[in-house]
Amino acid sequence: MNRRLLITLSTAIVLIAGTYAAIQFAKGYRPNLQTREIQGTGLLVLNSTPKGAQVLIDGKLTTATDDTINLPPGEYEVEIKKDGYISWKKTLTIQAELVRQANARLFPAVTDLRPLTFTGAKNLSPSPDGQKIIYAVTQSSEEVKKGLWILDLVERPLSLSKEPRQIARNTESLDFTRAILGWSPDSNQVLTHFSADEKTKKSLEQNILLDASDFNRQESLRDATARLPLVFSQWEEQLARKINDQLLELPLEMQKIATASATNLYFSPDDQKLMYTATREVEIPKGLIPPLPSTSTQRQERSIKPGSVYVYDIKEDTNFLILETSAPAELGEPGTRMLLIDQIIPRTLFTPEASPSAHTKLQEGTTAETIAEFKAQYTPITTQSLQWFPDSNHLILTEEGNVSILEYDGTNRATIYTGQFENQFAYPWPDGSKLLILTNLNVESDLPPNIYAIKLK
Repeated sequence: MNRRLLITLSTAIVLIAGTYAAIQFAKGYRPNLQTREIQGTGLLVLNSTPKGAQVLIDGKLTTATDDTINLPPGEYEVEIKKDGYISWKKTLTIQAELVRQANARLFPAVTDLRPLTFTGAKNLSPSPDGQKIIYAVTQSSEEVKKGLWILDLVERPLSLSKEPRQIARNTESLDFTRAILGWSPDSNQVLTHFSADEKTKKSLEQNILLDASDFNRQESLRDATARLPLVFSQWEEQLARKINDQLLELPLEMQKIATASATNLYFSPDDQKLMYTATREVEIPKGLIPPLPSTSTQRQERSIKPGSVYVYDIKEDTNFLILETSAPAELGEPGTRMLLIDQIIPRTLFTPEASPSAHTKLQEGTTAETIAEFKAQYTPITTQSLQWFPDSNHLILTEEGNVSILEYDGTNRATIYTGQFENQFAYPWPDGSKLLILTNLNVESDLPPNIYAIKLK
């Protein structure tokens, strides 16, 4: 009986010890033969797109993606690289019992350009939903092809994209290449604005609303100038409600900073991050939300300065400096225009009761200025050189003769294209597989620029 009890107790002790050891092993504890002790480690999860990239840790080839390895606590320089792609590198802090992820999106090192238009493109304007780009055809051997076209940014089998489709044709009195184009917030309509000829007095202002889903025949075109105040009022309310819903997801202190000390507010596609330009010096308090395990350890900047661009991560309560200006422009002037949010909710969030007076300042400007204000609500390409990449983890930076993609914390800037492109226009395909630019590769000719796709996958 005693022998049986001893065996039972021994078995129980072995099971308990084994279970404890398994739990500790799962937490990352490993024996250190040099110090002869059990040492806590952290997990480093290594992923890359595309897969199968080499992983170097502190300059030494260690493994390949996708993999998970244990590392003692400390700082490590992690590099992920693959032939034909721009390398990814970041300093990561590993903490005991915590999981740190290295998710590297590798971009091609060699540019692959393919044309999407062949008859020239002018007045490019992306839709608020990011699924379409409208443009005017400038040159064509066929008169019927001159007018407005829409490029649908969707894929179809065995093709780069759907063919562009025409939604309006030039007439004797309407040349859409001279029109200012603006989308409705739901991306279903396009407003085409023709300014009055102040010198000759031969033409009056015209504003025509077009159906973006179909071809608009000449006999159906109607001047909507008299209805514009109502149209703009409805559009403004839709945009205000959307941005207020997004702002309500911010911690209360960040709501105050975003509405009183920042402009050009652009939420990431997944609404989890906010890119903004500071308008005055202010300190973002720490601990706005309970800390999450394994929060980003990249350098933050919580003391914001006017004119600089930042990204605030709502989920992790982290704030990163993206672009710093030594001599910021006068914020609110054309080129860095204040969003409508500054006029609607300078201190408090939008309410339906406040909407009747929300449009007064907006309607003081010309129709062209109002369209520019609306464009600034849903795309930053008209107000600044930074915009979101569709995965919400990267930003697109356009500079003179250069297009780059960088991570939202400001690291891993990769040059995607170097060369001539028109109007600083660069825009991502919705799935992140391509980047569109407007350029003329034949610089010696007088041909108009066309839309080209840079392959990213």
